[in-house]
Amino acid sequence: MEPSKSDLNSHQHHCVEISMEVHKVVPPPHRSTLEKLKTRLKETFFPDDPLRQFQGQTRKTKWILAAQYVFPILQWGPNYSFQLLKSDVVSGLTIASLAIPQGISYAKLANLPPIVGLYSSFVPPLVYAVLGSSRDLAVGPVSIASLIMGSMLREEVSPSNDPLLFLQLAFSSTFFAGVFQASLGILRLGFIIDFLSKATLIGFMAGAAIIVSLQQLKALLGIKNFTKQMGLVPVLSSVFHHKDEWSWQTILMGVCFLVALLLARHISMRRPKLFWVSAGAPLASVILSTLLVFAFKAQNHGIGVIGKLQQGLNPPSWNMLHFHGSYLGLIMKTGLITGIISLTEGIAVGRTFAALKNYQVDGNKEMIAIGMMNIVGSSTSCYVTTGAFSRSAVNHNAGAKTAVSNIIMAVTVMVTLLFLMPLFQYTPNVILGAIIVTAVVGLIDIPAAYYIWKIDKFDFLVMLCAFFGVIFISVQGGLAIAVGLSIFKILMQITRPKTVMVGNIPGTDIYRDIHHYKEATTVPGFLILSIESPINFANTTYLNERILRWIEDYEAEEDTKKQQSLRFVVLDLSPVSSIDTSGVSLFKELRKVVENKGIELVLVNPIGEVIEKLQRADEDHDLSRPDCLFLTVGEAVALLVSTVKAQSSSHI
Repeated sequence: MEPSKSDLNSHQHHCVEISMEVHKVVPPPHRSTLEKLKTRLKETFFPDDPLRQFQGQTRKTKWILAAQYVFPILQWGPNYSFQLLKSDVVSGLTIASLAIPQGISYAKLANLPPIVGLYSSFVPPLVYAVLGSSRDLAVGPVSIASLIMGSMLREEVSPSNDPLLFLQLAFSSTFFAGVFQASLGILRLGFIIDFLSKATLIGFMAGAAIIVSLQQLKALLGIKNFTKQMGLVPVLSSVFHHKDEWSWQTILMGVCFLVALLLARHISMRRPKLFWVSAGAPLASVILSTLLVFAFKAQNHGIGVIGKLQQGLNPPSWNMLHFHGSYLGLIMKTGLITGIISLTEGIAVGRTFAALKNYQVDGNKEMIAIGMMNIVGSSTSCYVTTGAFSRSAVNHNAGAKTAVSNIIMAVTVMVTLLFLMPLFQYTPNVILGAIIVTAVVGLIDIPAAYYIWKIDKFDFLVMLCAFFGVIFISVQGGLAIAVGLSIFKILMQITRPKTVMVGNIPGTDIYRDIHHYKEATTVPGFLILSIESPINFANTTYLNERILRWIEDYEAEEDTKKQQSLRFVVLDLSPVSSIDTSGVSLFKELRKVVENKGIELVLVNPIGEVIEKLQRADEDHDLSRPDCLFLTVGEAVALLVSTVKAQSSSHI
């Protein structure tokens, strides 16, 4: 004879006796609220425990360690050798040959005087060499940050009509970018940049690479009156509406050098040992094109040239920083966006090459180093700089051992600024456009896009939104759309957590998702669910409705298939990492609802924080009874089945 539901509700005494045979769920050791807060803050802001190395040290040693922590150069500097210097000199000279033409080109991309690009390749590398923790990172201007800064500032100020104001805004934006970056490192808030997902960055970089390349059609075709807008449609319209300005001499030179640069890049990619081919190709192209223009006086035949550049080292620019007036919002917004993008690129590049050489890069130190070099740079006529992937790859392949390679590069740029500037007077603009196109082509990562498509279709959608947003709307618009979609995805995962029905794998006490493991079978009279998310105020309403729907579906199936009636709802809380007040209320309310249906609610393996909060809120001991808390689903099912059988026997 089958027991009634009232009999099932009165089996607590028997359950307590049997539960002594299984493992009990116990709360964690008591800790004060202050201790918990301290632990949480430590894990949030100091996961690397930087103070650990100071424990048990003398005062003198602590001062030395503190100095080494702030200035990493003091850590490896005392052990520096001549052998290391030889490697760093080779790599430093190699990246200088790439940094000089790229610096001039990227400054043009940011609508700044070309000389500013060289200034930005001199001071920031010296600052990074002292504060940075990466051995391979080669710092300087980068294409993406240059594009963003140039496009955002140009929306409100014309670089041709008001060049001085534009320069002031660029230096001021660089200052704000540096302050923001350094603040993230000092306050240890680097996790903020993690909101730029890999999918977002891949789509953004590819879109920006196309926009950058299209912008170079002005130089590659010799057009003088070119659109100031960045979108695909305005750029192509401008190209074909000014066909009468096309210069065949410029096109011929541009195509020849572009093909040569792309071929050099292809050779270095196929044969990494020939890295010097692509590294030296830009400078060789600048030298050769400059000689051709000078020899044939091509500037008189439609080929535009850079013109005279100011000779000498970086002039101070702190008097040009613009912190007031109607442009304050613009420079803060520009500094924030360029700061985030350049910081993300710099840290990603540094960690990539650190992994190849099996050493660690401290993310917070990198933020401080990149921030400080932008703060100092803004006062020495530099604009936003960070670690560039192309130069860092060349630096790595050239055998760089320490950050001294950045110092060698900076010294080489210094010599160029002091003595070689007149040589760039006849450098054609078309060669700078070809160098930029060659550099940004590598940002279009089709294999990575295919990999994202294969792994996660929503991430692929985010990537496409970033890509098309940059191309058809604007650089910052595409980035904003992609970040917004990524945050929306996170919110959806939080507010709509996954719940699955689990069943027993025959012959074991293992319980798994019945839709994933086809051999898993449900246990008659049991609805076993796994909640795979933290439980908080954002998802308790959904979870309550979803669990009740599971129960309704079970009862509907029970009526159609005449199967055993539902007696227990078992919730596996193993994946639930945290819970708040709303989550505790969820279980209390859910228990009342299922008890009215004659069903018992059973909780399995809540972690320490969850069980502690449940017990504190459970004044009536409804949720923390021994027959309601178990360590594993297998133990819960075995005990409850045994209890039901024991009650059935006693009832008979």
